[in-house]
Amino acid sequence: MKRFLLISILVSSIGASYHSMAQSRGHSHRHDTPTVYIISSGGDGGYYDEQSLQQAMERRSLAAEATRADFEQTRTKGFQQLHNPQFIFSTKNNRFSLGIGGEINFRTSYDLKGAVDNIDFVPYDIPMDATYANRQRVMMDATTSRLYTKAVINSEKLGRIVAFVDMDFRGGEEFSYTPHLRSAYVSMLGFTAGRDITTFCDLEAAPDMIDHEGPNAYNFRYATMLRYELDFLRDHFTFGVAAEMPKVSGTYGENFIAIAQRVPDIPVYLQYAWGEDRQSHFRASAVFRNMYMHNARTNENTSLFGWGVQASAHIEIADWVTIYGNGIYGKGITPYIQDLAGSGLDFTPNPQNAEQIQTMPMWAWQAAAQVYIIPSRLWVSGGYSTVRVSQENGFYAEDEYRRGNFIFGNIFYQLTSNCRLAAEYLHGSRTNMNKAMGEANRLSLMVQYNF
Repeated sequence: MKRFLLISILVSSIGASYHSMAQSRGHSHRHDTPTVYIISSGGDGGYYDEQSLQQAMERRSLAAEATRADFEQTRTKGFQQLHNPQFIFSTKNNRFSLGIGGEINFRTSYDLKGAVDNIDFVPYDIPMDATYANRQRVMMDATTSRLYTKAVINSEKLGRIVAFVDMDFRGGEEFSYTPHLRSAYVSMLGFTAGRDITTFCDLEAAPDMIDHEGPNAYNFRYATMLRYELDFLRDHFTFGVAAEMPKVSGTYGENFIAIAQRVPDIPVYLQYAWGEDRQSHFRASAVFRNMYMHNARTNENTSLFGWGVQASAHIEIADWVTIYGNGIYGKGITPYIQDLAGSGLDFTPNPQNAEQIQTMPMWAWQAAAQVYIIPSRLWVSGGYSTVRVSQENGFYAEDEYRRGNFIFGNIFYQLTSNCRLAAEYLHGSRTNMNKAMGEANRLSLMVQYNF
C-alpha cells in the first residue's frame, strides 16, 4: 500500500463553533473558548479508514482541550488584563502552542467644568487656575489598542513555560500612536524574568474602568524584574518577592545631583485566598527602596531609604457583587501610587535646612464595588480614591501637591462575545499645600473589540 506524508494544518478546528461565554469571576472579563488549530507534520502517514480517522480526530480534540486549559490556567486576571486569543495554533502533542490576539479600544471623552491636562484622568494634573483655555476639552483616542502574542511550552524538564509579549500605541508624544512595549517576559518554575506589572500591584484590587490610569490611589505600573512566586497550602496562600528596576522621581534642590541607581526595588507580598475557585483574597504587600544621589556640597554620594506597606482585597460577597480596595502608606514611594508617579516627591530638600534632604511621607486608599445586573452581560461599578502627601518639617513649596481625590461611576455592556460598550463619569480635585484647589470632570464612552 502506497504511503504518503499527511500534513494536517488547520485540521481539528473541532470547536470552531464551540464558542462559549466564560466570565472571569470577580472581574467580568468575558472571552470565547478559543478555536484551536492542531498543526502536525509526520506521524499520521498512511491512508485512513473510518476507525483510524475517528481516533485521529479524537486525539486532536483532546489536544485542543489541553491547549485551551494551558492558556486559561496561565491567563493573568485583573485590571487591564487581556482575554484569551481567538485562535491558538498547537502541536498535536501539546509541546508547543502559540496564540496571537489583541483588542481595539476606541475612547471618546469630554471634560467640563475643568479639564485635565492629560490624556488620562490624573488629579495631579488638574490645573489650579481656572481659565477659558482649561474649562472644556474633547478627546478621541485609540492608543490603548493592543496586540500580543503568547506561547506555552510544556517541557519535560522545566514544566510549563510561558513567553508573553504585549504592546499598545502609547509611545512618544500624546496621540502620536507610536508602538509601545507593555510586557515582555518568560515565566517558568515560579520565576518571571522580563518586563511585567510591578509585584507591589494587586491586579484584582480595582474594577473595570474606561480610564486607562484608573483610581489615583492604585499602583498599576510596569517594571523590568526578576520575580519568584509560590502557591502553597492547597493554593490558599501565595508568596511573591522580586527585584525590580528602580525609578526615582525626587526634588534635588541646589545641593544634590541625580546619579544612576545602584540597588533594585524589593517588593514582597503574601496573599490568602478563599472560595471554591479561590476567587476572593486579601493581600499584604511591602516595598523597600534605596535611592542614591550625589551631595554637591560634600562631594560625596549618599542615599535615602524608602519603604511602603499595602493592604488590598478582592471580595466576592455574592454572585452579583464584588468589593475592591487597597490602602498604602510609606515614604519615598511615588512610583507605586498612580497620582504621584513622576511628581518629584520621593524626596525634597528639608524646608528648614537646605543642606539636608528627606523622603516624603504619603498615603493613599481606594474602595470600589462592582454590581452585575445581568450576569456576564451588564454590570456597573463605582468608587472613591484619595492620595495625600504629608508635610515633613513643613512643606517645600506652596504650590506643592498635597491631596488628590477621584470619584468614578461606570456601566459596561457586553454587546457580543467580542464587543464591549461602556460609559463613565469621573470627578477629581487637587489641593496644594497652600490650600489652593482645582477641580475637573470627565464623561467618557468606549467601544472595545477583542480578537
